[in-house]
Amino acid sequence: MIFSEHACMTLHTANRSLADARPYPVWQETRVSAPAAPRLTSEVLCDVAIVGGGFVGLWTALMARQRWPDATIVVLEAGQCGGEASGRNGGFCAPSISHGVSNALKRWPGEAEQLVRLGRENLVAFEEDLQRYGMDVAFERSGKLNVASQPWQVEGLKSMQRNYERFGIDCDYLEGEVLKSRLDSPAYVAGVFEPNYALLNPVKMVAQLRRVCLAQGVQLFEHSPVTGLRQDGIHQVLETGLGIVKAAKVALGTNIAPPLLATLKSKVIPIYDYALATRPLDDAQLRAIGWVGRYGIADSGNQFHYLRKTEDNRILWGGYDAIYHFGSRRDEALTQRPDSFVTLARQFQSTFPALADVTFSHAWGGIIDTSARTTMFCGTSSDGRVAYAQGFTGQGVSASRFAALTLLDLLEGQSTERTKLAMTSTAPFPFPPEPLRYAGVSLAQRSLAREDLTGHRDWLLKGFDALGIGFDS
Repeated sequence: MIFSEHACMTLHTANRSLADARPYPVWQETRVSAPAAPRLTSEVLCDVAIVGGGFVGLWTALMARQRWPDATIVVLEAGQCGGEASGRNGGFCAPSISHGVSNALKRWPGEAEQLVRLGRENLVAFEEDLQRYGMDVAFERSGKLNVASQPWQVEGLKSMQRNYERFGIDCDYLEGEVLKSRLDSPAYVAGVFEPNYALLNPVKMVAQLRRVCLAQGVQLFEHSPVTGLRQDGIHQVLETGLGIVKAAKVALGTNIAPPLLATLKSKVIPIYDYALATRPLDDAQLRAIGWVGRYGIADSGNQFHYLRKTEDNRILWGGYDAIYHFGSRRDEALTQRPDSFVTLARQFQSTFPALADVTFSHAWGGIIDTSARTTMFCGTSSDGRVAYAQGFTGQGVSASRFAALTLLDLLEGQSTERTKLAMTSTAPFPFPPEPLRYAGVSLAQRSLAREDLTGHRDWLLKGFDALGIGFDS
């Protein structure tokens, strides 16, 4: 949808709708208090050390316990488990490890069928693990509605439908009254509904993974940032300032934190993403916009929005404004950006005029570990004794589990279907140093915004396509 100043709410109305918005993720309201894990203040010897207490790190710890029942497993978290990207996202749990079917076909056509199958199998196994360990994370496999506002986006949805049919993925193309029965908004003219898609509460997901890992005998140290990684004989040594871990093997699940390996410094960049959550809505308000189901929604622009209902029927409305700061800044203060919140508030009212009086209870931001091809990648160093996974580009809720299994395969030195994928085993195109990095990202974002307006893909984006470079969130 093309958002104009006339179509959107006034600045005064937007500011008023945000007046009481709390500056942290809506999910934090559902956090169950648990005793903090201790800081690392001594020397610890272990079989496997995992850096990062988010989705990747905690899934790796749990899967390591399944694979190596007698191993000593240690997790080191710089702050509180789930305090960064894993606790700030929208909770969209995709049946994909490749940032969608279209991305798999575009980047790895020869293994697209394999990537699609592995992604669907991963979501099934994800749900089975939730049930096996009694993890209550508000998991709902309620589907996803993909919507379009411009003619070129409609063609994109039709292409999506064809690709889904090619791989046997259930979906329905929607227009007119059928679309309105799923979502009634003047912004959108077509949609594709896919039933095999899940949503969850990311803060509950982290908390439950943390609980199960502790119950399985994993040693967790929070507020223990790793400041250095070096090899000392047969051990990998992790330094935290107050303590040291000596490990036989190390898995890095550090997402967008400054990397411990120099080879990773140019592989991902920090992109800030922002979201709002409304006050809880009643049934009449939701019926007014035709949204009576529990499915998630995403539009088809390059600068796209994602939206879903929380457990208490708030609408989470996020995306669109993806911000890169010069020098790859990673400041916590940047997670609060009033201009982005106002933009989102105005766009929400334009998309849902029936909800013009709705106010927002939460406004927050987080950092996306963005790779130049929008998918995760894995690798090793120190002769295979250190493994890493990153570059999820906003699609890590379910793919983090697949990444964990891949890391363990790599640390075992196994050649598996997971490790042999081109997607996991090859590095993405590196980002250039500053100031070329900032200039390149800025130019790409301007081109993507123009494509949203005109449907025309310019020479810059076509050149990036040829090099296998893309931007998304």
